[in-house]
Amino acid sequence: MIGAMIICASLTAVDGDTVKCDGQNMRLLGHGVVDVRGIDTPEVGIHAKCEKERKLALIAKRHLADLIRDKRIKIEAKGIDDFDRPLVNLYLPDGREIGQILLRDGTAREWRPGSKNDWCK
Repeated sequence: MIGAMIICASLTAVDGDTVKCDGQNMRLLGHGVVDVRGIDTPEVGIHAKCEKERKLALIAKRHLADLIRDKRIKIEAKGIDDFDRPLVNLYLPDGREIGQILLRDGTAREWRPGSKNDWCK
């Protein structure tokens, strides 16, 4: 799977850093390095620690959905996470990596092992 290209008939945003490709959840890596760094977005629903995180999660999900809607997205698998989801980089037709856009726009933060972003502050 490392470095494999994935083709989807249907690609949708599950949350701010997860997409569903033909029924398979995939976690955005954001040009990170598997098990070293990636991206993190606020948690949705019952997984959110506070109302602020819930609201930020909806913004992040909407942003990701807008970025991928009606576009030919290039999907590159880089590994598998602890939940057996492929870790992927998503590229817009112009070559920009979507996780990096989310970081730049502030709807995602960098993730590193052992660290947890506090979206409630």
